[in-house]
Amino acid sequence: MFGARTLYDKIIDQHKVMSLDGGQGPGERLLLYIDRTVLNEYTSPQAFSGLREAGRKVWRPRAALGVVDHVNSTAPDRTGQVDDPGAQGQIDYFARNGKDFGIEMFDVLDPRQGIEHVVLPDLGWVLPGLVIAAGDSHTTTYGAFGSVGFGIGTSDIEHLLATQTLPYVRLKRMRALVKGRLSVGVTAKDLVMALIREIGAAGAAGHALEFAGEAIEALDMEARMTICNMAVECGARVALMAPDDKALSYIAGRPRAPSVAMIERAKGIWSALQTDEGAVFEREVTIQAADIAPMVSWGTSPDQAATISDAVPDPATLLPEKQRDAEHALQYMGLLPGTPLSAIPIDRAFIGSCTNARLSDLRDAAKVLRGRRVAPRVRAMVSPGSSTVRRQAEAEGLDRIFIDAGFEWRQSGCSLCLAMNDDVLAPGERCASSTNRNFEGRQGTAGRTHLMSPAMVAAAAVFGHLADVRSLSLLEA
Repeated sequence: MFGARTLYDKIIDQHKVMSLDGGQGPGERLLLYIDRTVLNEYTSPQAFSGLREAGRKVWRPRAALGVVDHVNSTAPDRTGQVDDPGAQGQIDYFARNGKDFGIEMFDVLDPRQGIEHVVLPDLGWVLPGLVIAAGDSHTTTYGAFGSVGFGIGTSDIEHLLATQTLPYVRLKRMRALVKGRLSVGVTAKDLVMALIREIGAAGAAGHALEFAGEAIEALDMEARMTICNMAVECGARVALMAPDDKALSYIAGRPRAPSVAMIERAKGIWSALQTDEGAVFEREVTIQAADIAPMVSWGTSPDQAATISDAVPDPATLLPEKQRDAEHALQYMGLLPGTPLSAIPIDRAFIGSCTNARLSDLRDAAKVLRGRRVAPRVRAMVSPGSSTVRRQAEAEGLDRIFIDAGFEWRQSGCSLCLAMNDDVLAPGERCASSTNRNFEGRQGTAGRTHLMSPAMVAAAAVFGHLADVRSLSLLEA
């Protein structure tokens, strides 16, 4: 009936309530059924206020889950209160909304609290073939499970809560084929940063971006989540990977996952969630995994990045359309062209965020830090992606490795990923960060952010400057 279809189109077709314009293919306007949403205290208040003003109820309260993550403190000795009255007001209103509308909420002290895009996979609540929309751009994370996830605005959140649907425009299709295997010391973060550098911050704008190839198949689920999470940084509205046995194994046994028997029954349906041979992509890009090296950003956009062995670029050598932005970025970052990236000193080191704060990320950094110490003038901190991840890490003794190395072992939350809580950079401070964005002021007014993998953050913390983790990993601790 449909001919060869992409994974994206299969899922959209399954959730299409009706066409709003009679169109077909990219650009079609349709009404889309949404399976689930996750709410946070920062982007949902106006949506709930709109529901109250209109006298509307939430259509399917059990299809939503609320998590406090953006404005809360991550101080090691956590309490249920924050010092900022405005932030506390958001948390209190969030709790009231959950109670009034029948939505389950994880407050700051809930043992399941954490960053929303870490919490849902923790619970086993993300399944192949679902459509998940939420008020955060990094909802693309769920594509690692073969689920269409995308960020929405506050008015869309209100519409979704009231109707369980959203007006939607079908995207163009793009595929990134990653051939071969990643080299030792190179991670999923490096892979996605290399892609973003190659195609640009808007390279996938208007597209659903599917990742495929041997390198993707070889990755574990948490590495796949890192890639789908950061796909939005090259403009992708949706990121997708075909679900496989690794995805099903990751889901099985989690608190809110289907039973083993139900997963077995669903395998036949989920196995069909693959792009058909001959399906059309409007754009395709091929990357050789063996060519990727550890990456760091030097500018104020995720595509302003290079390998750690490179130097800060001279804007005059870049394409004309990129020169002005590069000049501005270097002025903001306080960097001179030609400076080796490995010679750039740091003041702060941060491991956290919905991109890189899962258990495997903490293990990677701990391997680098075991038996080593953070450089004297560097303040280093780690904020696990969820309270669940924090407990798992402590059960393995990872917390002691971080603490003995000189890292602050903090509670879970968005933390220093964005300047929306009490974890912020001071003006001029330079941070090696495992987060997803290096925009001006993202981590604090006039703060300077260098993006990299958790292991690279750990290496920078030890040396006191940006460094190649591969050289450090060869040293005996």
